[in-house]
Amino acid sequence: MPPSAQPPASGESYVLVANLDNARHLSSLLRAVHFQDHATCFATANGLRAEIFQEFAVQEESVMFRINLSVLLDCLTIFGTSSLPGTSTALRMCYRGYGYPLMLFLEEGGVVTVCKINTQEPDELLDFDFCSKNVVNKIILQSEGLREAFAELDMTSEVLQITMSPDKPYFRLSTFGNAGSAHLDYPRDSDLMEAFHCNQTQTNRYKISLLKPSTKALALSCKVSIRTDTRGFLSLQYMIRNEDGQTCFVEYYCCPDENIAEAEL
Repeated sequence: MPPSAQPPASGESYVLVANLDNARHLSSLLRAVHFQDHATCFATANGLRAEIFQEFAVQEESVMFRINLSVLLDCLTIFGTSSLPGTSTALRMCYRGYGYPLMLFLEEGGVVTVCKINTQEPDELLDFDFCSKNVVNKIILQSEGLREAFAELDMTSEVLQITMSPDKPYFRLSTFGNAGSAHLDYPRDSDLMEAFHCNQTQTNRYKISLLKPSTKALALSCKVSIRTDTRGFLSLQYMIRNEDGQTCFVEYYCCPDENIAEAEL
């Protein structure tokens, strides 16, 4: 019996229930943020919910727990990372609340596997207070362009300098590595540029060590929205389409490492 057709046992109530026809869609997204062993899951009726879920129900205002992400990924791919044509692994995910394990019911080809993953006390969520009203500059770029940039720039540099401006150079990426300085410019009318909304010139540096984990999401994405706010905080929002054409988003935030005075440019 597919997990989505299995009702909770009598007397059991869950604060979180989610059904998914293809568990690979969830595992692909989780790999994009898998740069630490543990992760904090925060779910609200409008938060974790994505188009990939066929059913998603949260019975409390919010549900939060910490989980071993490596173990979760291993369970989601227990039938393998790829399926035969015409087959997929269905998933039912249930959580009863604080202190209880996260339960996964996975079914493929009539075989059902039940996984129980212990949950932990959640870490305090880091709030970057990144509000749309404070966004100064925003561009939407085809991911192909950013992937090429990361391949060409000197990654021996400790920082990546990002310049966004209504005037030339419009959008510039700079590194300062062992081989010297390197700059990569994107004109606002570039074929890779989907949207360009820059109100003022901003130049900020970000530690490459903090940006590197986002390349996992970059590799899966088709477009990326790059935004900076009045403080120079950076938002990278990757748009990812799965094999069924559904659209999901993975977002990274990074604080500036150093502000550059105009005299230094």
